[in-house]
Amino acid sequence: MPPSPIAGAFRAEAAKRVLITDGAFGTMIQNYKLQEEDYRGAYDLKLDQKGNNDLLVLTRPDVVDTITRQYLEAGSDIVSTNTFNANTISQEDYAAVHLVREINLAAAHIARRAADDYAAKDGRPRFVAGAIGPTNKTLSLSPDVNDPGYRAIEYDELKDVYKDQAAALLDGGVDFILIETVFDTLNCKAAIMAVKEVEEERGVEIPVMISMTVTDMSGRNLSGHSVEAFWASVRHARPLTVGLNCAFGADLLRPHVQVISQIADTLVMVYPNAGLPNDLGAYDEQPETTGGFIREWAEQGLVNIVGGCCGSTPEHIAAMAKAVEGFAPRAMSANTPVMKLAGLDPFVMAA
Repeated sequence: MPPSPIAGAFRAEAAKRVLITDGAFGTMIQNYKLQEEDYRGAYDLKLDQKGNNDLLVLTRPDVVDTITRQYLEAGSDIVSTNTFNANTISQEDYAAVHLVREINLAAAHIARRAADDYAAKDGRPRFVAGAIGPTNKTLSLSPDVNDPGYRAIEYDELKDVYKDQAAALLDGGVDFILIETVFDTLNCKAAIMAVKEVEEERGVEIPVMISMTVTDMSGRNLSGHSVEAFWASVRHARPLTVGLNCAFGADLLRPHVQVISQIADTLVMVYPNAGLPNDLGAYDEQPETTGGFIREWAEQGLVNIVGGCCGSTPEHIAAMAKAVEGFAPRAMSANTPVMKLAGLDPFVMAA
């Protein structure tokens, strides 16, 4: 099938400079101190909706739109949809499964309008990533310590959950599908297959962004894969970007950023937390501190796109945009034609 023109446009922009994605939605939403009725709106839902941030695109779209535009004002080239939990598995916790497609469509429309408005102002392209979170299920691990073989969900079931969400986001006008906060590599592979099925059905290339989350200082995710093994497991998808998000702050994440930067033959996007949370779960790292760490990454040519995850704000994004200004984007690693396999660690079969 023909290559995606939007992917080509994105690569062209990424060749010019280090690009900026957005920051956290949850952190910003918390600042509004919304009540349950704000989340619920006019919907007749059986369970308490407080904390269902994804539903706000329907009940308080003004909040989501304002946050999105604050990130664009701060310098974001990419904005994500507020859809991290907008899937049937996560929304089952709120008895809002029937609203999943409507949520994804509305979220995509909000982000698309904001991105297009800012692009029209100054002529600089803005892009929209349709965010797909990992759900609260894992394909690789048993939730029952007494039954290691038990799985709470099957591969095909999870793939179909991802497929429905991806299709709705694309119908809403997103440019890319962002498979983020990957704690289980098999979940990610199900999401990749879901997008590939949509791609085949529509006859158009759908650019994919993939972002792993390391859960300990050794650089492994929850399913035990190292950064190198993760890349070997997903590189067949030929993602537009690959990288890391969440987990630690930029200082502790740096060694793992260096690893993915050295091995990925595609663009590298990293968006860390604003440091580690304090005892109350809040994030204290100041924007200038985060910006300083990000500047080091740019100086050393480690990244193509940077942004923020938990605890980050438009001020953090503005500090990052200032920090990377003038630095050349990372040069992509060569695509060496060798067989790369992976269990929990990589295996490279040399010629």
